[in-house]
Amino acid sequence: MSSDAPASQPSGRDRREYYRITVTLPIRIQLETDTAERALVEQSVNLSGGGFGVTISVLYRPADLLAITFLLPDHGLFTSFAEVLRLDPVPYHEGTYRLHARFVRMPSQDREVLIKHILQFQRDHLHTHYSA
Repeated sequence: MSSDAPASQPSGRDRREYYRITVTLPIRIQLETDTAERALVEQSVNLSGGGFGVTISVLYRPADLLAITFLLPDHGLFTSFAEVLRLDPVPYHEGTYRLHARFVRMPSQDREVLIKHILQFQRDHLHTHYSA
């Protein structure tokens, strides 16, 4: 298998095996078919090597394919595709939803870059909050 070939799709169990961290990142989320150049918006993202969760005000449907772009420190723009797993309404914030999505068609080397950054976010957090 070529190193550029997409990795197999992670199962639900595999997605939970990836370390998860909540970080604030500039992010752009749009339907895969939407080719408009939209701005990145900084927001809190629960991120792992298998997918992400974020609060949004756009109503996507399960199985919609999204184009996702993150601005990762010391890397620049990181773009991938994700499948909408579900949207949960956010209580007391009408028109706001919690998006749960898993990465799809992500090459192994891109997943490694993402995991490397997640681990760096964790190191930075631990250093900031727990070092003397």
